[in-house]
Amino acid sequence: MSALSRVRSLRGLAAVAAALAAFAGAAHGAGPADAKPEMSPDAKPAKHSDDAFGPDPSYENRPYSVDDQLKIYGGKFQVQNPRPMLEIGRPIYQGGPLQPSGTGLGRKNPTDMAFSIYGDWRTAFARNSDGARAFNVLATRLNLDMDWKLTGTERVHAFFRPLDHKGDFTRCQSRSAGGKRCALNVDVKADALFFEGDLGAVLSGWTDRYQSFDLPFAVGKMPLLFQNGVWLEDAISGFAFTLPGKHSKSLDISNMDVTFFAALDNVNTPGIVDGAGNATASNRVLGVTAFIEANQGYWEVGMARVEPKGANLGQAYNNFAAAFTRRYGGWLSNSIRVIHNAGQDPAAGHRRTANGTLLLIENSLVTRQPLTLVPYLNLFYGNDRPQSVARAADAGGILKNTGINFETDGLTGFPRLNDTANNTYGGALGVEYLFDLSRQLVVEVATARPHGDINNRAITGAQTALGIRYQHALDRAWILRTDLIVAARANLKDIGGIRFEIRRKF
Repeated sequence: MSALSRVRSLRGLAAVAAALAAFAGAAHGAGPADAKPEMSPDAKPAKHSDDAFGPDPSYENRPYSVDDQLKIYGGKFQVQNPRPMLEIGRPIYQGGPLQPSGTGLGRKNPTDMAFSIYGDWRTAFARNSDGARAFNVLATRLNLDMDWKLTGTERVHAFFRPLDHKGDFTRCQSRSAGGKRCALNVDVKADALFFEGDLGAVLSGWTDRYQSFDLPFAVGKMPLLFQNGVWLEDAISGFAFTLPGKHSKSLDISNMDVTFFAALDNVNTPGIVDGAGNATASNRVLGVTAFIEANQGYWEVGMARVEPKGANLGQAYNNFAAAFTRRYGGWLSNSIRVIHNAGQDPAAGHRRTANGTLLLIENSLVTRQPLTLVPYLNLFYGNDRPQSVARAADAGGILKNTGINFETDGLTGFPRLNDTANNTYGGALGVEYLFDLSRQLVVEVATARPHGDINNRAITGAQTALGIRYQHALDRAWILRTDLIVAARANLKDIGGIRFEIRRKF
């Protein structure tokens, strides 16, 4: 090689080295000291201190321990849940590998077809005294959910209770005075059947263009539960849609969901009755409700109009609800809830059945074991005849969640205190302990006391009860539950009951 060729080769190597150095410097942020990094116009550099950074810890002298790693997360571990009775297609909550998704509803709304059947089977034996009689009852109830998943947001869902009909359960019952009756009550009619999805996802699939909005919706006979079931707990035949994830800086709202709902039938309410005074389901409803995170807590507000489908008789009424929930001082969780009915103007010979106001104050203490030890005090005051928007036939009364002494078990007709809140006041004082989250013990004292017009209430004297509940998860699928209630009722015979229930989840 000539001297000139060697010089050219050296120059070429120098040029390559310079280029590599420039590339490496750019990759590591090298450059002039006053050069500013490239970033979005809306972004600004954050101040920091070099003292906040240090070398990674060294574990050379500490061998890896699985037990020590689990302790970091409170000893948590994967819980093996019971599998559905039937699973076809992609299973629920299972690991991969997963099969490729389909494109039948569009590339941007991939299909992951799956069908599953799941639910539980409850069987209970009870010895009940409802004041008029004492009886033994063995009853069973089967809850079946059938779910056909189409995509990540669209599905068809059905719910069946094949062993009971209109709250009349398959059972054997005997009275103290003698006599026994067994009845098999079969019902193949769906208690719920609806389609739900997200309009934004559906349009993304149809148009092959991502949409800038989410609009979840449901149509059919669908269960709705608002304000913990106090304001509405029923499966209505209609539709609903939600405007999710809204916020307002000026109103200090960090998150807000607004749901609109309407039904043309299957709206159960004791606020509208037939000629015999029985509650009806042949009603319509139109309403809106909102969940608002603001004021260091959250608000729940709603309004609805309920109307009978047949002869009006002036029984249509408006229902308003508002609630605020917040934790105070790190020791008290509090909810204040108001439900108000107005606008009912019954025809001559009929009285108002949905008018008045209910005030609910729910309190629980935050103890040193906030997840397992929960003392609570819930208070209520009902004026005239307040009603929920809609309540399923076996959902209990408007005071269902006030305490276990106001709950029915939805199976054996277990006795309870008056749960209507019609011209009554009272509350429930109790404590719940969850042990290691596999068992539950609740001990509660509750009372309901009358006031105001005797014609607008269901009780004539004070009622006081002691209730005890114990539940034990025997394994991942079987649950044992026992309940006890003894109650004294002024001007009425006392009531009491004890029950044992076994539940199989699948």
